[in-house]
Amino acid sequence: MKTLGTASAAPGEMDTGRLQVGETRDGGEFGLPVAVINGAEDGPTLYVQAVSDGDELNGLGVLQRAIPQIPPADLSGTVLVVGIVNYHAFQVAEHRNPIDDTKMNRTYPGDESGTSSERIAAATFEAASRADLILDLHQGSTSRMLNEVRVRCGQRHRLHEECLELAKVFGCGHVLDQKGPDGQLARAGPDEGIPTIDPELGGCVGWDEESIRYGVEGVFNVLRYYGFLDGDVNLEPQTRATGFDRYGSPSGGLVRFRKELGEAVEVGDVLFEITDPFGQLKAEVTADDAGVFWRSRRLPQVATGEYVCSVGTDVGEF
Repeated sequence: MKTLGTASAAPGEMDTGRLQVGETRDGGEFGLPVAVINGAEDGPTLYVQAVSDGDELNGLGVLQRAIPQIPPADLSGTVLVVGIVNYHAFQVAEHRNPIDDTKMNRTYPGDESGTSSERIAAATFEAASRADLILDLHQGSTSRMLNEVRVRCGQRHRLHEECLELAKVFGCGHVLDQKGPDGQLARAGPDEGIPTIDPELGGCVGWDEESIRYGVEGVFNVLRYYGFLDGDVNLEPQTRATGFDRYGSPSGGLVRFRKELGEAVEVGDVLFEITDPFGQLKAEVTADDAGVFWRSRRLPQVATGEYVCSVGTDVGEF
């Protein structure tokens, strides 16, 4: 039997349940929705989670579509799934956990006696630590962003090549290979010796079907490549950025972009303009480095110094 929380599956079976992690403000217990797919044959273990940030729903869309398509009778190994990590934030469609005003993906490996977010991180990290591979499904919150995979362990980490290989297998087309902040699961997993990636599946409010499709294909690429399921995977070249330039607005007004997501950027190219409410030009911002137009804000209105867009730099293929 393979178990996760109240879910328990015999070989060749699947079960769903809840991973209890605390109580709500009215004293009632709450648990995270979990699933266990126990293959008919022995093999490795894959851990997948989604909605670490409460407004990033594309990963949940991936699980909703992918999990019913994984046949336990044909599976070698085990798939452990936490469908909604940031329980409290998901309930109110917010990015951060409103109980402790914390970004969940800065609290790993967690603390079982700590804050709300630290306790959830500890419970999910215990499950993730049982795996051979970890997928932490994200998206660009409400920003517009490429479909990409992030390798966050750092290029000097002993598992860097394994994480980079996992990113290539997932196969979104773009990879940001840059060491992430402390507390990210994609940092904590490799420190435990487990290749871990952070697919950032586009960015939207609600579902984005194209990004969800990338995620479903990525999950099945991983299952096939690493021997959970039969089938071949054609590894496609990925565009890899190891730098990330962020641009803010030099003045308040309305943004008019001059680059599209995925478009090549050269030094000096105009990235965006700022206009007043009547269309009069107030400022334009140009690229400091060559790269790829990677991410941009969704709403046009900005204040002085507010984030506008990002360019992936030091770009090559692998």
